Amino acid sequence: MKVQAAGPDASTSLTREKVKKNFLKKKTADNIWGFVFIFPQLVGLICFSLIPLILSFVLSMMNWDGFGERTFVGFENFAAQFKDEEFKIAVINTAYYTLLTVPTSIVLAILVAIGLNKVRGKILYRLIYFMPNITMSVAVAVVFMWLFNADFGLINLYLKEWFGIEGPRWLTDTRFVMPSIALLSIWMGLGFGMVMFLAGLQGISSTYYEAAQIDGANKWQQILHITLPLLSPTTFFVTIISIIGSFQVFDQSFVMTSGGPAKASYTMVFHIYETAFVDFTFGKSTSAAVILFLIILTLTLFQMYISKRWVHYED
Repeated sequence: MKVQAAGPDASTSLTREKVKKNFLKKKTADNIWGFVFIFPQLVGLICFSLIPLILSFVLSMMNWDGFGERTFVGFENFAAQFKDEEFKIAVINTAYYTLLTVPTSIVLAILVAIGLNKVRGKILYRLIYFMPNITMSVAVAVVFMWLFNADFGLINLYLKEWFGIEGPRWLTDTRFVMPSIALLSIWMGLGFGMVMFLAGLQGISSTYYEAAQIDGANKWQQILHITLPLLSPTTFFVTIISIIGSFQVFDQSFVMTSGGPAKASYTMVFHIYETAFVDFTFGKSTSAAVILFLIILTLTLFQMYISKRWVHYED
């Protein structure tokens, strides 16, 4: 009886199976260690973000003063918010603030980033411009209260001394209070946008500009046809972050004006705070927070939808 010896194909097959098993074992071990390392962050995300978000939706359908029993009322809190004049004022003021801050912040951040992209001491300038962004907003608001003071503030003093203009009552005039708060926010957030756009500029290859120079394009044409299109992904990111932040404005109006004068700086987050911790109607307050969440989500999704038309990636 003859026994057929295993050929080289059988040996190769066994080797491949062994390598495949070792690879799957190593991959499984890597996945386990990956889950181990992200487990603390995952627990934090679930406990401090996901669960509170779900409970917020539940609480928005209840009547609760923070101490007694909770009563389920369905969508009555949402209906009450849409009928509430203060809520309508808060939405209008927040939208006005967003229109003032977001476009201005983005334009200024792009201009500053382009101006600092090729200068010496770039790191020092980044530090100087970014410092207001990491400063406590309450401290900055207190300083700007003195700057905007109509009687002895530095802004009105310089307007009178240099231009002979009698400055307005910045924080007590309904026409100027929201632009004043917007000016403060633009100053505080300029550093963040500048750093983002600087990073975007450094990711643009110099070959584009060299080719444009050979074709005779001037600096303005290079910025218009090369820099801005290739900065569009950064612009998209900064726009979304800026819109989200602008709809959540609270510190400045709370410290500087307490929502006044005549509710002219009364924002959505201020309305949420006042409804919860002044009126003690936590159900209505949470319903306003849910509406704010849905507004921000809708604007973000809309931006992501239209980004296909104006965001250009290099590849």
